[in-house]
Amino acid sequence: MRDAILISLVLLGSLTALRYPWVGIMLWTWLSIMNPHRYTWGFAYSAPLAAIAAVCVALGWLMTKERESPFKGTPVTFFVIFMGWITLSWLVGLDVAGDYDAWKNIMKIDVMLLVALTLLHSKQHIFALMWVCTGSLALLGIKGGIFTLTSGASNRVWGPPGSFIEDNNAFALALVMTIPLLRFLHLQAPQRWVRFGLVAAMLLCAAAALGSYSRGALLAISAMALTLWWRGGNKLRTGFVFFVIAAPLLVFMPDEWAVRMGTIKTYEFDGSAMGRIGAWKNSWGIAWYYLTGVGFNTATPELFARFSPNAEAILVAHSNYFQVMGNHGFIGLVLYLSIWVSTWRTAGWLRQQTQRVPQTQWTADLGAMCQVSLVGYLVGGAFLNLAYFDLPYNLMVMVVLTRVWVEKKSWKTEPIYPPGWRTLPGLALPAQAA
Repeated sequence: MRDAILISLVLLGSLTALRYPWVGIMLWTWLSIMNPHRYTWGFAYSAPLAAIAAVCVALGWLMTKERESPFKGTPVTFFVIFMGWITLSWLVGLDVAGDYDAWKNIMKIDVMLLVALTLLHSKQHIFALMWVCTGSLALLGIKGGIFTLTSGASNRVWGPPGSFIEDNNAFALALVMTIPLLRFLHLQAPQRWVRFGLVAAMLLCAAAALGSYSRGALLAISAMALTLWWRGGNKLRTGFVFFVIAAPLLVFMPDEWAVRMGTIKTYEFDGSAMGRIGAWKNSWGIAWYYLTGVGFNTATPELFARFSPNAEAILVAHSNYFQVMGNHGFIGLVLYLSIWVSTWRTAGWLRQQTQRVPQTQWTADLGAMCQVSLVGYLVGGAFLNLAYFDLPYNLMVMVVLTRVWVEKKSWKTEPIYPPGWRTLPGLALPAQAA
């Protein structure tokens, strides 16, 4: 039954993409981030659903006249250069054939992000992308949060099988990044029941993140909470709200969870933490010796024997920064960081430049919450391998598109949404009527 429903939705969305290719972008993003086919048990599990959606998007892209240049901001420029450098480091790496699948999967995501930049331009498009990205992970977070609460957090929460976020640590970080995006949608929601549902989703995502037993996720969610508290107008009230929310969740967690989180302070006695440090030293040595890195696989006995003080503990980098450093060298790391610095600055521009125009207040909220989400990604990513995960790059796309929307003063030209659309979060106030 699940297989039939999923296949039907994908076929319907793909056919729609031939006429409206931006709908295909939403379909592909949903399949890529949520991986709903991994929750089926029949033919849909391994069916090329994303490929079907991508082909239909490509055909629709060729037929539509509403496509634009993808180069809409500095983050996109760094992103394209990073794509080129990734390709170069793969071609001159140590195992071109063995790394092909990794390069291909990353390029699929990156090319579709560029296609999205050519097809998306309106407020409706931006909100649709935000809802798809946020809703895809929020649904998994709600499921994981309910599981955590009903099981007494006795078992860890895991992500979709065969995805970037299958690992409990990666899944937890993805949920942490989702919480500020839910908050953004909460700020735009016109109906009380929608706002209540979004608050419940935030709490369950937080519970699921804690239920993953991920130490990196705990640091990430703490950094995000600190950022929100620092930016809050009434710090005493904000701090009290955070305490009221966090205290019951932390008290609810079992002793095993507290013991694991306590190893953050005593990492030198934790085998997993010391293994990661050895992997970081391996990536550091690789970056000094290889200008372009070694490709996508740094966890080999030969490399650890040369560059790691603990040659027997062969691990992946467990850090976005050391992952990119080992894969693509110091130049690759600089390009990778440049994407997020420029994205942060663009989001900051939205916060600062749009507060005087009532029609663009939502863009200030989007910039602020995307920055908070990036705080979680950049902090948690110091301890996890998620350098190529879709969600942060989709944030880049949304921030860049929103800045273009503001610079073009699109609220003066976009049509008034029909009554049915006005009830949706984000479209509650038509641009001309605001």
